[in-house]
Amino acid sequence: MEDSFKKERKQLELERLRRQSEEARLEHEERQKEEQKKAEETKARKNRKKIVIASVIVLVLAIASYAFISSKKPGRYDEFAKCLSEKGAVMYGADGCMYSQAQRTMFGKSFKYLDYEDYTKGPSIKITPTWIINGERYERVQSFERLSALTDCKFNYNERPK
Repeated sequence: MEDSFKKERKQLELERLRRQSEEARLEHEERQKEEQKKAEETKARKNRKKIVIASVIVLVLAIASYAFISSKKPGRYDEFAKCLSEKGAVMYGADGCMYSQAQRTMFGKSFKYLDYEDYTKGPSIKITPTWIINGERYERVQSFERLSALTDCKFNYNERPK
C-alpha cells in the first residue's frame, strides 16, 4: 500500500509540475504577444511619423518650386514701371509707412523697375509716398491712371488687378 501511496503522490507531483509548466508556457506566450503588439504599434507610429515628414518635405519643395518659378516670371506692370523711370518719375517713400507700402504693393514684382528713394534723400519730403514728376510734387498714393496721365506712360487697363 505504501508503494501505491508513493506512486500516487509522485503522480500528483508530476501533475502539479505539468500544470505549472503549462501555466508558465501560457504566460510566456501571452508576454510574447504583448511584446509583439507593442513592437507593431511602435512600427506603425514610426511609419506615420515618416509619412508626415515626407508629406511636409514634399509640401515645402512644392512651395519653394512655385516661389522660384513665380519669381522668374515678369511682373504684371514691368513695362509701365520701366516707362515711369525712363520719364524721370521718382517715388520717395519710407519703409515703415503703410502708404508707401500700399503704393509698392500696387506695382507688385514690377516695383523693382521704379526709381525709388528713401524720403530722407528727397528735397524736403514731409509726406510719403511723394512722387516727383517733371519737377512737380505729387503727395500720397497715386493711381496708375494718374501716373499714366502725368507721364504719358501707357498703362494697360486690361491687366488691372482684380
